[in-house]
Amino acid sequence: MKPGTLTHTIAVLLGSLSAVFAPSAPAQPATAKLKISKKQNRLNEDVLLKVDPIGYTPPNVAGISTRKGAERFPWKKDIVTTVFWIGENPTANNPVPNHASSWDADWAKDYGGYDDPNPARRQNYIPVKFTPRQNPFYCALPYNDKSREGHRPEAPKVIPWFKEAYQGPAVSVCKGRWVAIHKGNRTVYAQWEDAGPFRTDHWEYVFGNERPKPNLNRGAGLDVSPAVRDYLGLQNTDVTDWKFVDFSEVPPGPWAKLGDNNTFVINQRKAQQQLARAKEKNATIVR
Repeated sequence: MKPGTLTHTIAVLLGSLSAVFAPSAPAQPATAKLKISKKQNRLNEDVLLKVDPIGYTPPNVAGISTRKGAERFPWKKDIVTTVFWIGENPTANNPVPNHASSWDADWAKDYGGYDDPNPARRQNYIPVKFTPRQNPFYCALPYNDKSREGHRPEAPKVIPWFKEAYQGPAVSVCKGRWVAIHKGNRTVYAQWEDAGPFRTDHWEYVFGNERPKPNLNRGAGLDVSPAVRDYLGLQNTDVTDWKFVDFSEVPPGPWAKLGDNNTFVINQRKAQQQLARAKEKNATIVR
C-alpha cells in the first residue's frame, strides 16, 4: 500500500468514528402553512366562550397579578373620578342614560327609584324620598365581562377571580365586586355595578397596568355614586385611588347596611334564616 493511500484510509476511519460519537442536532419539523379565515377565527372565539371556565386555569397574562392578599390587587393611583347616579339622564359628557346598567336592564326600578345626587335632598348617604333596595355605595369601571353569548374571550384569562366566581355563562363575575376607593385620609367601599365611563372593554387598565384612555371627562377611569362622593367629600370631577378587595377585607361601615345585592345584608339574612331553622328544630325535639 502506498503511503498516500494509507494516510487517506486512516483519515476516513477517524472521520467515521467522529460522526458516530458527535451529538446530532435536533431535527427541525417542517413548517406547515396554515391559512385561517375570518370565519375560523369567529369559530375559535365561540368555542372559547362555550368552554367551561370552572375547569380552566387562566394563564399568567402580562401585567396581571395572580398573587394573594394585598399584592393581588394593587392600588390604581391618581385616577380621574366622576360622579354618576341611577336614573341619570344623558348629557353632553355622559351620553348613556343610567336607567339600565350593563348587567341590569331594570336598574332604576330594582334600585327603587331615582338616586337624586342633590345634597339638599339626601340624608345618611341615601335620597330622603325612599330607601334604596340596592347598595347606595356603587361604582362603574370601564369593562364588561359579558358578551352576547357567555363571557368575553379574554375574561377567563384577565379577571383574577373568574374561576372562583363563575356561575355560568349568563352571570357576570364582575357585578357586585367590592372596590376600595381612597381620597385624603378616608377610604370608602363600594360595589361594582356598571361599566363605564365611556368604555366597556378596557381590561388592560381595569386588571392590568395601563392608564385610562382619554375621554370627554379628562380621561376619567372611575364613576362613583353620590353616596361615595358624600363619604369622601369629592367634587363632581376629582382624583382618587382605587383597588379591588376581597369581601373579607371590607370593614363594617355605611356601605354595609342596605341592599338586596349587598354581601353584608345577604350574609346577615342567611344567618338569621339558619338561626330560625335551628330554633324550629330545637322546638320540635322538645315536643
